[in-house]
Amino acid sequence: MSSADFATRSPFVHQGIRQVVRDITPSQIREVAHLGMGRKNVVPLWFGEPDQPTPEFIRKAAMDALAAGDTFYQPNAGIAPLREALAGYMNRLYQTALSPDNVIVTVSGLNAIMVTLQAVLGAGDHLVTTAPIWPNIVAIPRVLGADVSTVPLRADGEKGGWQLDLDALFAACGANTKVILLNTPNNPTGWMMPADDQARLVEFADKHGIWIIADEVYARLVYNGQDCAPSFVPLMTENRRIMVINSFSKAWAMTGWRLGWITAPAAITGELEKLMEFNVSCPAGFIQQAGIVALRDGEDFVVSSRNRYARSRKVLVERLSNMPRIMLPEAEAAFYAFFKVEGVSDTLSFAKNLLLDEGIGLAPGEAFGPEGTGYIRACYAVSEARIHQAMDGLERFLARN
Repeated sequence: MSSADFATRSPFVHQGIRQVVRDITPSQIREVAHLGMGRKNVVPLWFGEPDQPTPEFIRKAAMDALAAGDTFYQPNAGIAPLREALAGYMNRLYQTALSPDNVIVTVSGLNAIMVTLQAVLGAGDHLVTTAPIWPNIVAIPRVLGADVSTVPLRADGEKGGWQLDLDALFAACGANTKVILLNTPNNPTGWMMPADDQARLVEFADKHGIWIIADEVYARLVYNGQDCAPSFVPLMTENRRIMVINSFSKAWAMTGWRLGWITAPAAITGELEKLMEFNVSCPAGFIQQAGIVALRDGEDFVVSSRNRYARSRKVLVERLSNMPRIMLPEAEAAFYAFFKVEGVSDTLSFAKNLLLDEGIGLAPGEAFGPEGTGYIRACYAVSEARIHQAMDGLERFLARN
């Protein structure tokens, strides 16, 4: 039963729910996925996750921890060995000098977003972000009673990729703006904020007392020969209002494990630790043990996965570029193609029909806000064979529609 059906059958109960929650649109990505789950011969490119399971050596670390009885409550901030490993990982990646006191372990990147926003954003406050954007980033501040403004990323025909007008982002901020939240590298567009723009943004935020919260869960999925995307982590100081969110989900193929972390000034991690208690208490100990092993032994897997995605990316770009009615802006990072289909405005219906007719599961652009109208998202963290299968089906569908 959908939420709308339930509201019709139980109006008295439904009207007791806060209006801001009732106004949230259920995930359109899930709507397509639920239509396809259980069907045979479906190529599911709807979610942002790899088609390969977590590496065996990471799974074994969790199994060993379970066998040893690691089933008890853990510290709200995460176990000390994982916080130490995360600080060391970021120091190696970004040439920083972070300590474990700068790290809070979370139950996923999503939990990290909720905790950081709960810490600094209240009812009537204002948050600015970009769009198209993962819908959770807009929904969470609204659930907290805050106002949200979005600044569009635009597909630049001359430069080939997605661009952000930084002055427009600044102009969207006002006296009650408490947070600028950026997802870079970006879901769904693959846009990546240049380091020079990050420095300009930090200068602006310092001047106006605004928090920067950077969702960097796709930091390792870049295709320009670098190990990572430009990050706000090197710009952090103990006196700057910057928090950075990351996750094990994408780089280590650990989407179902729900393990992430927050990097923040040490002076405020105690406040975040309190909020962890009220949200989820703590991540499971055996999962944290797996995280330690992922950081210690997983670099080869990160690199090989990125190379694999790069090959699938090349195939997908070539196939889409040769199709009529397709406009594909260049994506610098993450593992998505976000492309426009000429003549299509209702991409939810398009995605459902494509699924039912050809067994190809893609995400509708409207799921990422009005700025995504007319676009479709395909995750290419899959084999080249699956990409070809999906593109064959899309070609046939476009020829008929």
